[in-house]
Amino acid sequence: MEKNALPLADTLAPAGADAADGWPRRQVLKAGAVALGVGLLGRFADARAAGGLSASDYLGLDAWAMAKGLQAGHFSAEDLLGAAFARCDLVNPKINAVNMRHDDYARALLAARQKAGTLAQGSLAGVPILLKDLNTYLQGTTTSNGSRLFKDAPPSSITSTLIRRYEAAGAVPFGKATSPEFGLTTTTESLAWGQTRNPWNLALSSGGSSGGSAAAVAAGIVPVAHATDGGGSIRIPASYCGLVGLKPTRYRTPSGPARLEGSFGASVANMVSHSVRDTALFLDAGQGHEPGSPYWSSPLVRPYVEELGRDPGRLRVALVRESLTGAPLDPAIAKVLEDTIKQLLGLGHEVEELRLPIQAQQLFGAHGVAIGNSLLVTVNDREKALGRALGPQDLESITFGVLERAAKATGEGVVRARHAFEDISMAMEQQFERFDVILSPVTASLTPALGELSLNQPYESYARKAMGSAAFTVLANVSGQPAISLPLGMSDNGLPVGMMFTARLGGEDVLLRLASQLEQDRPWAARRAAI
Repeated sequence: MEKNALPLADTLAPAGADAADGWPRRQVLKAGAVALGVGLLGRFADARAAGGLSASDYLGLDAWAMAKGLQAGHFSAEDLLGAAFARCDLVNPKINAVNMRHDDYARALLAARQKAGTLAQGSLAGVPILLKDLNTYLQGTTTSNGSRLFKDAPPSSITSTLIRRYEAAGAVPFGKATSPEFGLTTTTESLAWGQTRNPWNLALSSGGSSGGSAAAVAAGIVPVAHATDGGGSIRIPASYCGLVGLKPTRYRTPSGPARLEGSFGASVANMVSHSVRDTALFLDAGQGHEPGSPYWSSPLVRPYVEELGRDPGRLRVALVRESLTGAPLDPAIAKVLEDTIKQLLGLGHEVEELRLPIQAQQLFGAHGVAIGNSLLVTVNDREKALGRALGPQDLESITFGVLERAAKATGEGVVRARHAFEDISMAMEQQFERFDVILSPVTASLTPALGELSLNQPYESYARKAMGSAAFTVLANVSGQPAISLPLGMSDNGLPVGMMFTARLGGEDVLLRLASQLEQDRPWAARRAAI
């Protein structure tokens, strides 16, 4: 197929292509600035003359292309925001991914930039985004944490540091994406906001807890959406919705200013996207030490987007087939895993099977203490603010169970859980003395039906059903290493299947180089949910 006949998102320089393709490896940023394919310039001129951006053109743009197209004058920030509004109006009633709209905030932000003459400035210039409705704040708006307990909380007086960084780079937040109550499960369903549906199959879950963000991106509302990951909450919905989802190294991105650490650092924020280059772009915009935080991960000496043009070399890949929960792999996931192994071998990498030296009881026990006691503080503070005891009208049944177990923890138990985080982190780092990355499935099971993993059911049935969803992901939250979900396959019944790669602490550069290579070898951009 001729280059000018490619889909719009592919008309910019393919990040990481080599000099033989006409895109020198060291000129990824310059290549991105080449705006749009020659065959599309007239179409954008017509769109600008008509005062808008067509729905099909908007759907074909990733965040990188949006920023470069805006800076080249092919459309305006108002065009992008208007297209995002229109797409949200069209598809959100079907998927319920956006639970709060902040249109006035976004319009005021653009007006302020217009007045300052900065509308086209920044690496994320004009890119419309959504914020996950969990422990993330936008000044003048409410964050509900997916719970009836906070649904009527007063508007925030602050904007989260990460979101301020996205805004400083030019992004335009215009709403919040759904989350289950306090992000406690791997689906996105709540009594506060209802069920969020997977754009690939509306009877299925979009995953969790960043399921609203993933569904919104998969459905084309935005090219990128903010997400957080405390046990797999970026990687699981990315896998279920056919997206790229990177959980960064612990403390790579800021968590404040309300709290500078989430659950001993188990919870880390980033985003979900269609393309690897968007993942690198947003990581560059968001990463870095936050004033006041005693923790941080040192940044690379060069931007992450420049990793996309670098050869990953011959990587030593450890293969982990068995989940720590003992959940068996669905045959479709096992097949994609085998296909991924073949792809890696074909690209010249080495693959060797590995059994991780991790005790499941220690891992999940420490993670449960961290998550549960962090939640206990949040809920107790809200109870004091309301001046009343909490009841079943406030919280879902599984949430009450988590709080009951957390209340039984002793001070010694909390310290021992923190020690377990350190022990597991060191055990994992030792694996990277032999290997460059670890390959595993993201989940052991395929995308579940809505209702299976909701928090409004008995704990015993919930725990049994949840065994396959977070079987592989929790480890990186406790150990702190970066891990990325890539949409490397599909099941026979048309569901996306993600594979996960984990690297040493601070190894996002290795993951991005490999992800870019895999994306170029077997592109996934053309696989989109038909909604």
